[in-house]
Amino acid sequence: MTHSLDLFVRNRMLYGEAGFARLQKSFVAVVGLGGVGASAAEAMVRAGIGKIRIIDCDRVTASDVNRQLIALATNLNVPKVEAARDRYLQINPELRIDARMAFFHHDTEADLITSDLDYVIDAIDSLNPKIELSRCCQEKGIPIISSMGASGRTDPCRIRIDALENTTMCPLARTMRRHLHRRQISADIPVVYSTETVRKPQALLSTPTLAQTGTYLRGRNRQVLPSHPTLPAIFGLMAANHVILALTQYSADGAASC
Repeated sequence: MTHSLDLFVRNRMLYGEAGFARLQKSFVAVVGLGGVGASAAEAMVRAGIGKIRIIDCDRVTASDVNRQLIALATNLNVPKVEAARDRYLQINPELRIDARMAFFHHDTEADLITSDLDYVIDAIDSLNPKIELSRCCQEKGIPIISSMGASGRTDPCRIRIDALENTTMCPLARTMRRHLHRRQISADIPVVYSTETVRKPQALLSTPTLAQTGTYLRGRNRQVLPSHPTLPAIFGLMAANHVILALTQYSADGAASC
């Protein structure tokens, strides 16, 4: 354990020994390892989380490289959970990591979202699985924070954390809220979202191939959206920050925001 404490000495100085101990005893799941989820998961690892479950059904593609920490030109077609697991164990060799190459939905929820989880970070980019994940966590009493859409945005000062019920200017949040209300599921969950208008894709000289844009193993086909290297990471870091402060019981009163 001495090795881990040396790695995280600055964290302990901030959270205190008791707060850091709570983090090391915690178990968090990150569902989706795209630009948002990969940054959120890595932040949890670097904070000193004791155990993490990472869930994603896709492989690394060329178009992931612009924004996903785990994506490299040298690991294309590698399952994202494997790329992430290898990276996170290099950060903290003592990390307990449960890597699941799986698609979250109602038919896999019992295996993926277990009652021993202390928090869930939703970084899924498909609407129906996001709704099912929110329902599942609420039914099981597991705290969750959900990321809304980060694609097509460039202004970090328009990113907010608030209850889904209170969001504005985010099409995904509006749609998710409507579906939750229709199913009588609470929309009083924290979400990371942006009030910035989504930018449409610009025309390219050549049509991207499936190998460049990636494919979806399950779920409906969706339009490939433009993405800035920084914004998805900021979404993920804000989600992780919310969870870290909650688990360590650290008070961030007076912290500045842009």
